[in-house]
Amino acid sequence: MLRAAWRRSNARIAHETGLHLDTVRVWRGRFARGGLPALADRKRSGCPAHFTPVRVAEDKALACQLPAEAASRRRAGRSPELAAELNARGVTDSVSPSAVRRWLRQDVFKPWQYGSWIFIRDPDFRAKAQRVLDLYARTFEGVPLREDQYVVSIDEKTSI
Repeated sequence: MLRAAWRRSNARIAHETGLHLDTVRVWRGRFARGGLPALADRKRSGCPAHFTPVRVAEDKALACQLPAEAASRRRAGRSPELAAELNARGVTDSVSPSAVRRWLRQDVFKPWQYGSWIFIRDPDFRAKAQRVLDLYARTFEGVPLREDQYVVSIDEKTSI
């Protein structure tokens, strides 16, 4: 919206941000019709997600296991092999390689692509992940956050 305020065209905004032109049009139109409140995240439309955020996080954690520690002889981060292992373990009802590929591709950080990372295997992973993912979904202990409540995430960046 700042670029629109600088009187830039939709095409130029799309080029500068790497967004599709239609995406720029949609969001600029929403802002024009409803102002800043129109930019707030909306609830996901359609049927409920088949895989919960915690389920996806656990599956990504499995992708981070060293291949030698995995039940099968899969290579780290390989979606067909990872999907087969998830299905064999009964971790998910039925997950396809394309779903696993999509989950892994969506992450900014891809520790399964490197051999020099450290991955902590916490027995309380599910409970801790659920709390964090609930906050991302703007709920705390099952209660939706009010409009004037915010979630702030801070990292020490100790490895820099």
